[in-house]
Amino acid sequence: MRTALGVWFIFINAVAYLVMSEDKRRARLGRDRVPEKTLFLLAAVGGALGVWVAMYRKRHKTRHLSFKIGVPLLLFLNAILYGYLWK
Repeated sequence: MRTALGVWFIFINAVAYLVMSEDKRRARLGRDRVPEKTLFLLAAVGGALGVWVAMYRKRHKTRHLSFKIGVPLLLFLNAILYGYLWK
């Protein structure tokens, strides 16, 4: 179970980081964007760390109150869930 959880953690956070980075790239180019709902969904299913890191490394969505509050909250919930499942 731990191996699967570890693989999931790495996979979903890498995907979340890449999707957030792609949204930033699209924003700069003036193209169609990734919906915020998708970004929050990735964070909710375990990728909050990837979204949070991308927010600050790429300086993306850092002015949005929903992201400034929502992503750290989801990161906290992710940590609790991962900790519970790790046992």
